[in-house]
Amino acid sequence: MPVQPPSRTQLQQIAREFHFELTDEELETFAAAAPGALAGFARLDELPDEHLPVKYPRADLGHRPTGADNPSNGWSWVCSIPGAEDGPLAGKRVAIKDNICVAGIPMLNGSPIMEGYVPREDATVVTRLLDAGAEIVGKTAVPAFCFDGGGLTGYPEPQPTNPHDAAYLCGSSSNGSAAVVVTGQADMALGGDQGGSIRLPASWSGCVGHKPTYGLVPYTGIFPIELTIDHTGPMARTAADCARMLEVLAGEDGLDPRQVGVRVTPYAEGLDRGPDGLRVGVLREGFELPGLSEADVDAAVREAADRLAGAGASVEEVSVPLHRDGLAIWNGVAMEGATDLMVRGDAFGTNHKGHYTTDLVDFYGRARRVRAQDYSVTVKLTMLLGHYLSEQYNHHYYAKSQNLGRRLRAAYDEALEGVDVLALPTTPMKAMRIPPPGASIADVLTAALSNIVNTAPFDVTGNPAISVPAAFSDGLPVGLMLVGRHWDDATVLRAGHAFETVRGELRTEARETAAA
Repeated sequence: MPVQPPSRTQLQQIAREFHFELTDEELETFAAAAPGALAGFARLDELPDEHLPVKYPRADLGHRPTGADNPSNGWSWVCSIPGAEDGPLAGKRVAIKDNICVAGIPMLNGSPIMEGYVPREDATVVTRLLDAGAEIVGKTAVPAFCFDGGGLTGYPEPQPTNPHDAAYLCGSSSNGSAAVVVTGQADMALGGDQGGSIRLPASWSGCVGHKPTYGLVPYTGIFPIELTIDHTGPMARTAADCARMLEVLAGEDGLDPRQVGVRVTPYAEGLDRGPDGLRVGVLREGFELPGLSEADVDAAVREAADRLAGAGASVEEVSVPLHRDGLAIWNGVAMEGATDLMVRGDAFGTNHKGHYTTDLVDFYGRARRVRAQDYSVTVKLTMLLGHYLSEQYNHHYYAKSQNLGRRLRAAYDEALEGVDVLALPTTPMKAMRIPPPGASIADVLTAALSNIVNTAPFDVTGNPAISVPAAFSDGLPVGLMLVGRHWDDATVLRAGHAFETVRGELRTEARETAAA
């Protein structure tokens, strides 16, 4: 159906939303001009759109697993899409986070608002995995629109549970990806990270998760949150597997506006250099966070640094005082930015030349307008406050936070002049217990948004960061986060692999199950 010109009533309503009134003359003139001004849009309807390629057939479109078929509730959908016969990932079973388009496979993004949406194209990262010989074995569960660091707001229920103790949360929003990797249902998985959502579930669930340098891996064909903090990257049981996966994923695709000046290097070949000569800076401000840090977590991460020192690394304490303000800076970006892009912008917004997944824009744009009540409490709170800030304070705090983000990046850069990586707890606490049925909205928000204080700052600055299991305490994993210079993902992965080597294997009930 061609674009319909607005009525006089609609023009008046729009004018009032922009805080002005139309005179009678303006109203008559604009109403008469609208049909001609919009006539050319009929030609846009006639021209074929651009779509991402679908190179590999979908013989088994799969199903939504339930009960015993879905241990830890990590899957949103299971399927089988074989890739190329040969390649660096041949034989690897890879899971895809359910905010990433896989043609022919339903995508919920953790919300009933998206029920019924089936993408018609493959995200760039999906095509690259298949080209490398991987088999796509399913889509992994996520909380609502991936805006939840705990993992309580996803759809459909039940939510993913911690592989080590089902009474605890997995960490989010790539919680399903962590669950299927730790339990051995997949060899590798794709995660996404806007506030820590690769590293948080890696920390709480006990796998390795690497957030690449901002822009290193194309975000094309993935449901975004905020253009300047969107990251996607690998999750696996080892840093080496993350490095192998990153070698396949990294590089410009010419379609993602996040990718500027991308520098790709080999990520797996230097892993075995070990810790000798590695310079590690223990970031003082990542520890002893009032009301958040658990003493056993701080102690385990400091012991991890000591182990690296004992194996030949040089370790010193460094200070970046602005790190403690990183979460406030992230909030300034995320609240207004997510409201503008993820909600008002119908997921893709405007003002960039990247690829637009138009079938997703069409479906979500219609669905959110008729099913807005189905937004999660985390997204509703963000929308309300994001809109309030932009309307009441004229995007001032978004603008200032982006400016402060550059200052924060410079502060980390200065610290990284003297060391190769920064070390700190990924999350200041171990996994939280799942709130009881009927928990208050306040309890859900606490679980969803209280664990990102150390991870979120590096989404603003774009530094590469990896979470590696450091130890277990009270039966739950503790994550060590290592952060590096922009485009130096290779050193970050080398540091993660070096620590795994000196740490040795961590035997857990979930790992024993995966090995059986």
